[in-house]
Amino acid sequence: MTERKSGLVSIVVPVYNAEKFLEETIGCVQAQTYTKWELLLVDDCSTDGSRALIETKEKEDGRIRLVAQRENGGAAKARNRGIKEAAGQYLCFLDADDIWLPDKLGTEVEALRTIQKMNPQAGFVFMGYEFADESGRGLGKIVHVPEQITYRQALKNTTIFTSTVMIDRKIIPDEDILMPCVASEDTAAWWQILKKHGAGYGIDRNLVKYRRSENTLSSNKLAAVERIWRLYRRQEKLSVIQSAYCMLFWACRAVLRRI
Repeated sequence: MTERKSGLVSIVVPVYNAEKFLEETIGCVQAQTYTKWELLLVDDCSTDGSRALIETKEKEDGRIRLVAQRENGGAAKARNRGIKEAAGQYLCFLDADDIWLPDKLGTEVEALRTIQKMNPQAGFVFMGYEFADESGRGLGKIVHVPEQITYRQALKNTTIFTSTVMIDRKIIPDEDILMPCVASEDTAAWWQILKKHGAGYGIDRNLVKYRRSENTLSSNKLAAVERIWRLYRRQEKLSVIQSAYCMLFWACRAVLRRI
C-alpha cells in the first residue's frame, strides 16, 4: 500500500458549475479547527466561473489544489480522480454546495483514533447532519445516525451522507473506495466498503449542513427510488424479494429523515 502522509486529511470536492456556492464551501474548510488538510477541487469542465475562483484560492492558500478534468465525466469520475491525487492518510468528501461546521474534521479524526484503540481495523466513520435551504440556512431537521452500521443494515438504511464521511486509507485501500460509475455511486461505495471491511461507525453530532435545492437530483423522489432499486438488483445482485424487503425499510427511513 502506498505510504500516506500521517494525520493529513485529503478533502475531495467534485465541482461542476458551482460558482455561487464555492466561496462558502471553501471557506468552511479553511475555518476548520483541524488544520492539517489539503483541499482537492476537481473541476469537471465547468462552464461558469468555478475554475477561475479555484485558481484564485489556490494562489492564496497552498493547501488548496485545482484538479482539472479533461472532459466532463460526472461526480463518480471526479471523486475517483481526487482519490488518486490525494496524499493524506484520511479521506473526506465534500459536495460543492454543502457546509461543514468548524469542528467537523477534528471531531472525526479524534473519534476514529479512539475507535481504533478498541478496534484497530476500524477505518470508516460518518456523522449526523442537518438539512439546509439553498441559502445554507439550517432547517432544523437533523438526521441522527446509529453508533455502528453493517453492510446488511446499510442496505435498508442509507443514512450515510457523503459529506459526513471520513476514511482511514491506512486501513481501507483506495481500490475499495473508488466509486462505480452508476447512479448513487456514493451509496454503492459505502456498501462495498462495509461488505469488505465490516462496520462503519457513526458519530451522532450535527456538524454538516446538507444543502437541498429543488433542481438537485436528490429532490426527485421517483428517480431516487429507481436509483436505489437498480443498486439492489444490478450492483448488489439481490433477488427481487430481497430488493423489495430492503426497499421497504429504505423508503420508511427516507421519509422519516425528511419530515
